[in-house]
Amino acid sequence: MSGRRFVSDRQAQLTLAVGALLVSVSSVLIDLAGATPGTASVYRCLLALPPLIVLAWFERRRGGPLRGRDVSFAALAGAFFAGDMLLWTQAIFEVGAGLSTVLVNVQVVLVPLLAWVADREGVTARYLAWVPVLLAGVVLTSGVAGGGASGTEPLAGTVHATLAAVCYSVFLFLLRRGGRQGSPIQNYSVVIAAACVVALAAGSLWHGVDLAPGWKVIGWLTGVALAGTVLGWLLVATASPHLPSHVGAVLLMLTPVGALALGALILGERPTPLQLLGCVLILAGSYFATQRIRLRS
Repeated sequence: MSGRRFVSDRQAQLTLAVGALLVSVSSVLIDLAGATPGTASVYRCLLALPPLIVLAWFERRRGGPLRGRDVSFAALAGAFFAGDMLLWTQAIFEVGAGLSTVLVNVQVVLVPLLAWVADREGVTARYLAWVPVLLAGVVLTSGVAGGGASGTEPLAGTVHATLAAVCYSVFLFLLRRGGRQGSPIQNYSVVIAAACVVALAAGSLWHGVDLAPGWKVIGWLTGVALAGTVLGWLLVATASPHLPSHVGAVLLMLTPVGALALGALILGERPTPLQLLGCVLILAGSYFATQRIRLRS
């Protein structure tokens, strides 16, 4: 997987889409775990490190170590990932999962904007045309439009979800940029190690971190670590450097669709007709917004 060159942009898109759907498992399993934001954030990183370290070791043997500058950027990405995890999990309790999902997925606009400001990377007219459809799909899927939003602290939750969206967007931008150096697994492993340290430090000061949450909680969080942190985000980390930023941002919109489907299958949640319509809009927007995109190195 180290320095992998995808045969086509379609292969890279498929890999990232599968990664996004695996990431969607995290929200359902975190719900089942019932842990605090700090506890969930720390354990989903800590439990992912052993397999990531093994994979990174093999990559290092084949391609050499990361440069010091790359390690620094990866650590910075990890800090923003920790911020996203802590803030978004807290926002769910304060303003509900629906509005939190809407605000965090503003990344579909913020990530390409960061790429344009930092790298002068352009976007296609097709992408710009489908962004409103994608955002409308997220709003419907979240349940906000159908009265499905909930929460006890709307102002605080909106602030935390907005800050989570900023952290999430910077994390995605740095993750994609770091993977361009040819060592995506090592880069991602540093990201997760840094996220674990930052989540432990910040989470201890904010709502606390339970270092002994019980085997049931650890079991659910192990599922989060393996499905989301190891498999899901690692696929995103290896595929996103081979795609334009706006294509990766669009495909990550599949995460709320997967979360809605898993919530229905595992948690017994029943999507409303508007939520199902939102899923259709996201799927259609993701397909049409990423058509005829050539591979960029």
